[in-house]
Amino acid sequence: MDSRLLDFLARAEQVLERLEPLLPALRPQLDWQACMAARWVRDGRSGYLMPLAVSLDLSLSDLLGVDAQREQLARNTRQFVSGLPANHALLWGARGTGKSSLVRALLAEHARAGLRLIEIERDHLADLPRVVELLAGLPQRFVLFCDDLSFEAGEGDYRVLKSVLDGSLEQAPDNVLLYATSNRRHLVPEHQSDNENWKRVDGELHPSEAVEDKIALSDRFGLWLSFYPFSQEHFLIVVRHWVDVQARQVGLNWSWDEALEKAAIRWALGRGNRNGRCAYQFARHWVGLQLLEQQT
Repeated sequence: MDSRLLDFLARAEQVLERLEPLLPALRPQLDWQACMAARWVRDGRSGYLMPLAVSLDLSLSDLLGVDAQREQLARNTRQFVSGLPANHALLWGARGTGKSSLVRALLAEHARAGLRLIEIERDHLADLPRVVELLAGLPQRFVLFCDDLSFEAGEGDYRVLKSVLDGSLEQAPDNVLLYATSNRRHLVPEHQSDNENWKRVDGELHPSEAVEDKIALSDRFGLWLSFYPFSQEHFLIVVRHWVDVQARQVGLNWSWDEALEKAAIRWALGRGNRNGRCAYQFARHWVGLQLLEQQT
């Protein structure tokens, strides 16, 4: 072989060795028959779907006190899984009240029917067109799930997201739906100054353009579900449920009494909130404490 050709091949190999670390790694195509959920991961200028190992042991019956919200989203999801028209959904309200848990419970409910869940972060929603492109034509039904979708004061990228959502959601195939959770109904902070430019026209009050601009983002979702803080009675019902679930899993005999109720109330007061997450955490604490005392 000619020496010049050998030299060229050697130089080409050196160049490839230097370029290879800069190239995105080849990602195997996901087997959606076996994979129930995935997360969109940004990789350089592109990204890929990383499979997730998810637990499907959370059922809709575990979500207490949110019957109306649960039924509405469950009905919307049944329509979607059945191939019928369904709406993108925004779940907003107090933290720890079961918004994201409801979405996970629906995955467990409909996984066998072909429902799949894809988590996508707020900062990666600009990649929606790419994600939708990867899912188009697949036989499964995909819920794109964005947890804690909100924007702080001064952030202007919600306008960019609004246009991305508008185009991506309108052109999304029938097997893709977007569910998002937020602590804010309109996803962005609303200030008193936004209302200073309201004006009266022919006796009617018209909002300023700033208010209209902010509300327009949440209008991309056809279904709005509100979640409210727990009352003490509601909180104790949820505590009792989770204590029972945790105790049955480890074979612990227990009974509801005044001491347990007061312990749950003190736990909530110490955390400064009453919600489903707080109730679940107390149940794990109390059951673990009883088991520890039995061992000692």
